[in-house]
Amino acid sequence: MNHPVPTSLRREMPAPLLAALQARFGERLSTSHAMREHHGRDESSYDSMLPDAVIFAHSTEDVAAAVALCNEHRFPVIAYGTGTSLEGHILAVQGGLSIDLSQMNRVVAVNPEDLTVTVQPGVTRKQLNAEIKDTGLFFPIDPGADASIGGMAATRASGTNAVRYGTMRENVLALTVVTAQGKVIRTGTRAKKSSAGYDLTRLFVGSEGTLGIITEVTLKIYPQPEAISAAVCSFPDIGSAVNAVIQTIQMGVPVARVEFVDENSVRALNKYDKLTLPEKPLLLFEFHGSEPGVQEQADIVRQIADEHGAIGFEWATRPEDRSRLWQARHNAYFALLQLRAGCRAISTDCCVPISRLAECLLETKADLEREQVVHGIIGHVGDGNFHVQMLVDPNDPADIARAEGVNERMVTRAIAMQGTCTGEHGIGLHKIDFLVQECGEDTVDTMRTLKHALDPNNILNPGKVLRW
Repeated sequence: MNHPVPTSLRREMPAPLLAALQARFGERLSTSHAMREHHGRDESSYDSMLPDAVIFAHSTEDVAAAVALCNEHRFPVIAYGTGTSLEGHILAVQGGLSIDLSQMNRVVAVNPEDLTVTVQPGVTRKQLNAEIKDTGLFFPIDPGADASIGGMAATRASGTNAVRYGTMRENVLALTVVTAQGKVIRTGTRAKKSSAGYDLTRLFVGSEGTLGIITEVTLKIYPQPEAISAAVCSFPDIGSAVNAVIQTIQMGVPVARVEFVDENSVRALNKYDKLTLPEKPLLLFEFHGSEPGVQEQADIVRQIADEHGAIGFEWATRPEDRSRLWQARHNAYFALLQLRAGCRAISTDCCVPISRLAECLLETKADLEREQVVHGIIGHVGDGNFHVQMLVDPNDPADIARAEGVNERMVTRAIAMQGTCTGEHGIGLHKIDFLVQECGEDTVDTMRTLKHALDPNNILNPGKVLRW
């Protein structure tokens, strides 16, 4: 899809750098077109932008060596995890070396008595939970895709469980990071809190690979709930569904997950996953806790839902039934693609204070219908975050422009409500100008000062988050 991207700054890989990388990495370096193509695209609506070469790192020392060589030649470096980002985070806008961290996939240490675990960046969230399952603990952050932990930390991911367990910001205790100069630094400890110096851990969490490359992460983990129950209920309209969520949150009910799915998305999920859900706006709840606690939470939510005109309140207490519902929810991106043959998706998100959620979502829905954009809306509405997936003809500039117009108005609306241009997708390429709109020039200039100080040669994922 044709998005305007400043590729005129592309830097060609110097022959001495390529020779040095080949000498250091041997067969773990590839310049084949197929490998570069694989590492030059993500789940965003941008066309592929290929790196010049790809290396597969096996250790922090590998990453440090590659970055130091690239810094010496002032050549871009892009960290690559699983390629599931949605805003063009991993695209080689200026060319560069893609450092694939997927083979750094070892769980380094599990400390169940302290509720912490340390992993390499290529460990995925499903792999982590499979490996610690026998301890009776789990890692709750669930962005949907089976993303890598390193990528989740770099983009400050959150997902369906954030309403109860928080985001990566709250769940990362310590990091090992390779700086732009190829130095290895460690931030934070396994202690639950610290007042020692600047909070560099939070600086790198969410920096999208522009300030350093994360090579080890220490995380909080949690006891597996004694009881889990899920419920799904439909509503006559979007406003009723969202207002039920707002009342639930404002009453302090500790729901673990509450997802909103609009009627277009329900239709797509029914077809894709062979479900028979009513094709109306619905909420999908999950409750964690003791048996009595879960029952109490569910009873309160059911009363609230009834007050807002809920149509049915169906339980899913068996693990296989819950898994089927949540797997369908995680398949929404691919299910929605089936609504329009030959389309590409522009996927975007915003987040607002919970009290403004219904207003923001309803105005956005009206705008989408007015512009006749084929779409689906799904939201982690318990924390005021919703996603819009717009399906466009990649060969029709007018179609793309209509969708981008809706996106711009949605973001402007969210910011006016003291919200943010992105609740969890990150800035990447797509939202650079929205960051200025949200934060102001002086704030972004402070971010730029940090970037210049930590990466003076602008080699770390250049062209993302802010303009150099």
